[in-house]
Parts: sequence; C-alpha cells; structure tokens
Amino acid sequence: MKLSVLLFFYFCSPFGGLAQLARALAWHARGHRFDSDILHQMHKFKAVLKIIGANPFVFVPGKILKKIFKQSAKNKGYIPIHGLINGKPYKQTLVKYLGDWRLYVNTTMLNKSPKRIGEMLELTIEFDPVDRKILPHPKLVNAFKENEEAKKVFDNLSPSRQKEIIRYISFLKTEESVERNVKRAINFLNGKERFVGREKP
Repeated sequence: MKLSVLLFFYFCSPFGGLAQLARALAWHARGHRFDSDILHQMHKFKAVLKIIGANPFVFVPGKILKKIFKQSAKNKGYIPIHGLINGKPYKQTLVKYLGDWRLYVNTTMLNKSPKRIGEMLELTIEFDPVDRKILPHPKLVNAFKENEEAKKVFDNLSPSRQKEIIRYISFLKTEESVERNVKRAINFLNGKERFVGREKP
C-alpha cells in the first residue's frame, strides 16, 4: 500500500487512529507488504471462561486463529495479541499448551477472573506487531547479582523462557508481590520450587 493510501486510512477512515497507524508501520518494518486489511482486522467472538490448573483461559475459534497466524506469519511460539474483553482493552500473548492455543485471562484483563469460570465473555482479538521488549525488573537484576548460579541457569534458557520470567515479574503491581516472586524465580532457577506453571527451568 502506498503511503498516501495509508494516511487516508489514518485521517479519513473510521478504522483510523494513531494505534492502527503504529501497528501498520510495525507490520511494514517486519518486512510485510502493506495491506489495508491489516489496519482493521479486529476479530470478534464469544467464549466461555475455562480454567487449567490455576489459570483461567478461553479458546480462540479456529477460523480466527488461522487469520492471526497469517497476520503474524507464524504458528509456533508466542504470538502477541490485543483487543477488548467485555469492552475493556487488553494486551496478551497467545500460547499453545497441551496441544491447544489458549488466551489466558488474568485478573488485570478481567477482575476476579479465577472466580468467574463458566462465564460467557465477549472478546475482540488481533495480532499486535508493535515491539514489546521488556527490560528485567531492577529487583530481578539485583537478585541475579547475588545468585550467580541462578543467573547462569537463566542465561542458558531459551529467549522465550527468559521472556516468560521477565514478563511475569514486570507486570506485577505491588513491590511486595515483586519481591515475593523474585525469590520464587531464583528458587525455581535453582531447582527448589515451581514457577510460571513449570516444575523446572
């Protein structure tokens, strides 16, 4: 798509807006051809909130998954997405676990989500190509300085596993929960307890 057409969508289209423009430019930066559909591919669906272990989630319809795979140009690993859940904006990552792609619904996305299992939710979803690089929380950095063995284990993890730990701690809301989970992460890396739903690193 030419820049003039892209700007038309930004200024004149009902689907326009700075966020949409940013996503389209990010899409282009990843080496993809501009496509007007990329500016407005928010998919709507309804789903029953389920739970696996202690984690609430919903299944995304197969037809929508295929479109997201096409948008993201991949169908493996973690796929960043965003949208609305019951009218509230969210950012999340699609994850494949035990053979199924799941959209995990935490309490930031849906208040008291673990207590709302069985509820029918209204969602929108689309691939989010905007860079989400997250720096480690300062408390985690300091903990690594004091625990060299844990740092070595962390450095040997795959980038996706490293990001999983960094993201989990960075999104915590209180200093108390950060400190508690930094300790859990260090223990996990040292093979002493579970963390982020895993038995071992």
